[in-house]
Amino acid sequence: MRKRTGAISIIAAATCIAFYSSPPQKEKSSPVEVTEQQVSEVPITLVNIVDGDTIKVKVNGKLETVRYLLVDTPESKNPRICVQLYAKEAYVRNSELVKSGKLTLELEQEHTRDTYGRLLAYVFVNGESIQGTLLKEGYARVAYIMNPPYKYLEHFRKEENLAKRNEINIWSRLNFVTHTGFNGCAY
Repeated sequence: MRKRTGAISIIAAATCIAFYSSPPQKEKSSPVEVTEQQVSEVPITLVNIVDGDTIKVKVNGKLETVRYLLVDTPESKNPRICVQLYAKEAYVRNSELVKSGKLTLELEQEHTRDTYGRLLAYVFVNGESIQGTLLKEGYARVAYIMNPPYKYLEHFRKEENLAKRNEINIWSRLNFVTHTGFNGCAY
């Protein structure tokens, strides 16, 4: 019995050595698809700018509405509320950013769709975070933090705090920014 067990052990060890020492097999490349489980950068084509924190894009030929993950800008398109202060400025700045170079998305695992079916993503232009820029320049607040952790949350909070300290844009008006959104209409 010992000889048989020893022989099986030698065969198992030889198989493991052969398997793990062989060069990795290259997988056939296929187009990147946006799925609920995917966490990677995905190239996109801009179709339309909706507002300060939402865009419409083509991802692998499919039209998607993308809501920027972890940020909120003043509302300009919500029919239930007035056009808020700084909404137009946030829209204009977002428009400048998304038109300024190559756009990519990065998805956060388990945080890929909101209740409206929009794709939730980090959006980058030429490798720079659009969310980070909007926060740093005082056009957005950190918001909608559900079931952390998030990859860029601490970085975004630092950018937001910089704008707060310098009282830039949305942070220049006392009590304009609240934990639930923004107070005040543009007209």
